[in-house]
Amino acid sequence: MFVIANKERDLFINEQIRAKEVMVIGPNGEQLGIKNIKDALTLSTYAGFDLVLINQNGNPPVCKIMDYNKFKYENKKKQKENLKKQRETNLEMKEYRLSVAIDVHDFNTRVNQAVKYLEKGHRVKASIRFKGREMAHTELGRDVLLRFATALESVAEIEQKPLLDGRNMTMILMPKKEK
Repeated sequence: MFVIANKERDLFINEQIRAKEVMVIGPNGEQLGIKNIKDALTLSTYAGFDLVLINQNGNPPVCKIMDYNKFKYENKKKQKENLKKQRETNLEMKEYRLSVAIDVHDFNTRVNQAVKYLEKGHRVKASIRFKGREMAHTELGRDVLLRFATALESVAEIEQKPLLDGRNMTMILMPKKEK
């Protein structure tokens, strides 16, 4: 009979280990030498721990005496921490398009949406596309973007000042760092 490790428990423990002899590592990391599997199981039960197959490809296979449930718990905790760090580095950027002739209510709606997004820790890109004769008055667009930044100054700071690129003017805001 051959036992296949399932996804949740990818390491063989105790009676699941099918090798005749194994290299045993103690609970404190000390090497106990090559032991018969029955002797290794006796040692692990005497210590009050599990015998876990760490490296089955070794010659002989390597087993460690440890608390398997604690090991699983710590691995799960590390995975959650790594996922959290990964999410922090992959923060999104939301773009809000404004116009030179934006109305007060539309402006306030975009500010409120941007506040919610910035509070989540994401960055915000505010942009204005100039149409026709608006290109002659780009300073009006810059004023709208700066007004947007001052409306958000309680939760955000300017990462990139308003910058004209062709017909578009963009500004990037990032959440304020908490002290």
